[in-house]
Amino acid sequence: MALFDLPLDELRAYRSASTEPEDFDAFWTKTLAEAREHDLDARFEPVDTGLATIRVYDVTFAGFGGHPVKGWLLLPAAAAEEPLPLIVEFIGYGGGRGLPHEHLLWASTGRAHFVMDTRGQGSVWGGGGGTADPVGGAPAYPGFMTRGIDAPENYYYRRVFTDAVRAVEAARSHPLTDPARTVALGGSQGGGITLAVGGLVPDLVAVAPDVPFLCDFPRATTLTDRHPYREVGLYLKTHRGRTEQTLRTLSYFDGVHFAARGRAPALFSAALEDQTCPPSTVFAAFNAWAHEDKAIEVYEFNDHEGGGPHQEAAKVRWLGPRLRAVSGGR
Repeated sequence: MALFDLPLDELRAYRSASTEPEDFDAFWTKTLAEAREHDLDARFEPVDTGLATIRVYDVTFAGFGGHPVKGWLLLPAAAAEEPLPLIVEFIGYGGGRGLPHEHLLWASTGRAHFVMDTRGQGSVWGGGGGTADPVGGAPAYPGFMTRGIDAPENYYYRRVFTDAVRAVEAARSHPLTDPARTVALGGSQGGGITLAVGGLVPDLVAVAPDVPFLCDFPRATTLTDRHPYREVGLYLKTHRGRTEQTLRTLSYFDGVHFAARGRAPALFSAALEDQTCPPSTVFAAFNAWAHEDKAIEVYEFNDHEGGGPHQEAAKVRWLGPRLRAVSGGR
């Protein structure tokens, strides 16, 4: 696949035309306040996985609507009994939390690692998921992109983004995690969720969204014919005349608007041959990111796999000094 989006110099200056709703902040303040009316009820059950170097906890907490959401908490087995820097990870489209041995990197670096399951997903790739989405909705195209798209209050990602904020709160409630050293990260859909968390949780120490999905909807839904963005176009192909209403709903969930509220250092990544999350949509969020300490790794000849293990190594290197600065050099 050859390059298909803007040249790199234009990407570095690109700004999204997505219109931010006037009540964006009020919408999310109300949404999170309603979620917090439910007891977080975070439960951590030890699991014997046979992993000698990692301690694993099966986690359940109350997300949107008080619905039970699953996760894993992984800790270094030999860790001192004191709070550790916390990495909260969100999963790509169609995947779930999987099995604990699929998530060994971050606990191996001496950090606590919380992996959130994504409600209703976990049946396309990986080791599966275990969180239902009990909320119904209006007619939708198969997939998750148009579930409840008739109104922002009903939209699927309102529930997911709320779950994600509650996941940070649940992970921080464990006595061996340090709330002051919390990082959010993820790739693709997980990167889009990371952007939302970065805009909604004011005291993160860093975020690292890779090839993030759910950004710059007006451009993404008309530039690429790959799924998942294509789900929106196929929905509108049947539901003629609903384009304006649909884009209004999506504007409450656009990573560009969350990025404008980003208060932590950020490391992004983009791939210039990525037709799933086109590079201009990634740069739209990166260029909008509000914190001045930000960088983006660019992979010129990669598709949606992005930097893969090279980007994992880049994140390990990048996070080290930022976590040490917060911890006073420890």
